[in-house]
Amino acid sequence: MTNTDNYVRLGRRAFLKHETLVLTAASLGSSKLLADDEASRLRVGLVTDLHYADKAPAGTRHYRETLAKLEEAARQFEKDKPSFLVELGDLIDAADSVDVEQSYLKTINQKFSAICKDRHYVLGNHCVDTLKKEEFLGGVEQEKSYFSFDRGDFHFVVLDSCFRSDGQPYGRKNSHWTDANIPAAEIGWLESDLKANDKPVIVFAHQRLDVSNNHGVRNNTDVRKVLEASGRVLAVFQGHSHQNDLKEIGGIHYCTLVAMVEGSGSENNGYSLMEIDPSGTIHLTGFRKQKSYEWERRG
Repeated sequence: MTNTDNYVRLGRRAFLKHETLVLTAASLGSSKLLADDEASRLRVGLVTDLHYADKAPAGTRHYRETLAKLEEAARQFEKDKPSFLVELGDLIDAADSVDVEQSYLKTINQKFSAICKDRHYVLGNHCVDTLKKEEFLGGVEQEKSYFSFDRGDFHFVVLDSCFRSDGQPYGRKNSHWTDANIPAAEIGWLESDLKANDKPVIVFAHQRLDVSNNHGVRNNTDVRKVLEASGRVLAVFQGHSHQNDLKEIGGIHYCTLVAMVEGSGSENNGYSLMEIDPSGTIHLTGFRKQKSYEWERRG
């Protein structure tokens, strides 16, 4: 199930090819050192765009099949034992009524919350199409829509781009998915948070910060300036466009993950395990449709 066919490595020391770890001279060492290195990694489970709903498929989106796909991911995470999980947005698909939407949320979150006690939710546009933000957050028992936290030697930031251009939050079908923005107050908070931090940083978002098309945050350049100015952001993980993508802008990797909802059958699943070395090297092991990557910290 691991996707090694599309393994991409950005860095100097090692890469995977045909499921074999290939080492350059700079990184040759004993098997014990490699085992110690792997044991010291911080592990994070990642899923995105589950779009769960109890309704018939629409196009390539198979809403009901998300439950079985998530069960597969849960079995893998049980083996890998990540320190925490992050759901990168669109946990549910939009419904016509609040009651139906809350039933979708309750069903999928019962499955998701059973995987790991330590978990974090990024707001996606579908999460707050019918529901208000406080209703979604209440349903998943999360206090805030954007926040930060530390685990080990690393700092993690969760962003909320579900705001209209006029600063109003999404909710009750008052928005359009192409009008995604991070308001000035949140950017100010982000700048202060990063300035107060002295650890390497990983950012989680739903709408993309690396493109200016319909899937991008409209004021993404303002957000990227803050991220780049900190000098500590290693990577941004995001969803929303449902496809594998990886860009590097201003020394920061922007990794877009595949949607779990796309396609029928287990072969069309997608989820990943991110591992971070103490050095800041990031290993992303993708399963099914999700690509695998590895890149080193620079500087």
